[in-house]
Amino acid sequence: MVVGMKDALKLIGISIIACCAVFVCTLFLSYNIDVAALKGEITTKVGVVMYQAQVSTGKVVAAVSGGCLAVTSVIMLLFYVKNYIDTHSKELGILKALGYSNFKIAKHFWVFGLSVFVGCALGYMSAFLYLPSFYELQNAEHLFPEIKVQFHPFLAFLLVGVPAISFAALAVIYACLRLKTPVFDLLKEKHEYKAKVSKNETKDMPFLKELTRSTVRGRKSLVFFIAFSAFCFSAMVQMSMSMKDLSSETMAIMIMTIGLILAFVTLFLSLSSVVKGNAKTIAMMRVFGYQHRDCSKAVLGGYRPFSYIGFVIGTIYQYALLKIMVTIVFADVGNVPEYNFDFTACAITLGLFILTYEIAMYGYSQRIRELPIKSIMLE
Repeated sequence: MVVGMKDALKLIGISIIACCAVFVCTLFLSYNIDVAALKGEITTKVGVVMYQAQVSTGKVVAAVSGGCLAVTSVIMLLFYVKNYIDTHSKELGILKALGYSNFKIAKHFWVFGLSVFVGCALGYMSAFLYLPSFYELQNAEHLFPEIKVQFHPFLAFLLVGVPAISFAALAVIYACLRLKTPVFDLLKEKHEYKAKVSKNETKDMPFLKELTRSTVRGRKSLVFFIAFSAFCFSAMVQMSMSMKDLSSETMAIMIMTIGLILAFVTLFLSLSSVVKGNAKTIAMMRVFGYQHRDCSKAVLGGYRPFSYIGFVIGTIYQYALLKIMVTIVFADVGNVPEYNFDFTACAITLGLFILTYEIAMYGYSQRIRELPIKSIMLE
């Protein structure tokens, strides 16, 4: 078998992202379906307004969070498929030389869909168990009749079966396209890398600065993941601080937990890939006498600006989303406090982000120091 179960288990990041996406979507979509069944029993004006607001909220949250996390999962899946082919190119080249077609090799990549299935299944089951408490939270003011939790097979298939099948098919198709590389290039472990850099731009550029730029250009997908981790941290932590006043403490805790899980998982997987992918470069720099600080700066330093860009985008995103929810979705609902940008929450979140991010960078900088030069050079 070309791809084994152990390789699929490495995609724990995709499983966690899928779990968070399905957890959120299951809560709000299940609630929308079950509360819609009681629409005829809601007769008070306040109840009708709240019903419309909550249904709109469920659609917006499911679409925004589910869509954003789905796109992230797709990019992460393609990254892992490409990385697997690059690291096993010699074995795959031998199979092609023996007469195996691209599709015959690529069809084994369906196992990457297992990570999505596991994450979606865990997300759905955990959300289903939490639904009774979520329903009570949504109907805290008792504006609706008692809402009973119902199991919806179609929704379960839509949130668990469809993503698993789609991601398995996507992995096979993308692997098939990547395997169109000539056999000789696979055997020689020759990977495509095209970066348009003008000669004038690099003519007088110091070596370490040029190496930092080429490291970032060579792994552009990691730029997205690192920026996304900062985006999740910024958006979810600030949003959770506002949720204490706009919704409830339980909702605030749920949002913060999901945000921190996504942020830390994405960041650690990204930095691990950066260090692992540049192991030989680091070894060569140490052989030629470069200091540890120079190695760390060249490999990790180039990604730092993108993390702060992600933080800024996350800040803007959470403000725009909450402003829309308060001023448009809940415009006709009474007792909803006015929402304005919280500079205090932003400053606290920024301080926590800088502290957390720099600790993570320091930890991976120490991993660079501990890389065994001899074993890397013998690979």
